[in-house]
Amino acid sequence: MPRRLAFCLVGLLFLAGCESVSDLTDSVRQKVAARDEGRTKTYSADARATYEAVRVAAGQMGYRIVRGGAAQGELEAVSGIAADDSLRGGRQLAMKVKIHGSSDGTSEVNIRLTEIIEGDASEAHKGLATETPLRDTPQYEVFFRKVGEALAAQKA
Repeated sequence: MPRRLAFCLVGLLFLAGCESVSDLTDSVRQKVAARDEGRTKTYSADARATYEAVRVAAGQMGYRIVRGGAAQGELEAVSGIAADDSLRGGRQLAMKVKIHGSSDGTSEVNIRLTEIIEGDASEAHKGLATETPLRDTPQYEVFFRKVGEALAAQKA
C-alpha cells in the first residue's frame, strides 16, 4: 500500500510539473514573439497614400515587391540575392509591411525585416535556408524616413 501511495504522489508531482513547464515555455514564446514583431510608426495620411509611400520606399531601398496591395494593407518584398565569398550560398533580406488605417486619417505602419541565409547550395542542402529576424539594423529607420519623404512628395 505505501508503495502505491508513493507512485501516486510521484505521478501527481510529475503532472503538476508538466503544467508549470508548459507555462514556462509559453512565457518564453511570448517574449521571443514580442522581440520579433518588427517596428511600428504612425503617419498622418490615409491608408492608400501610405501604401503608395511604402511601395516607393521599398523600391528606393532596392526591394522587389512580391505581393500585397493597398486594399489588403500589406506589402511583401525581397532584396536581391548576395552571394557569399565561396559562391556556394547566398543572403537575402525580406520585408513584410502591414498598414492599418484609422478613421482619424492616420495610418500605422508595421515593418518586419528578416534575413534569409542559404549556407551551402550543394546537392545535399539545396533549398535549405534559415530565416532570422533583423532586430538592430538601421534599415528600419531608413525605411521610415523614406516613407515620410514619399508622403511629403505626394502632398507637394
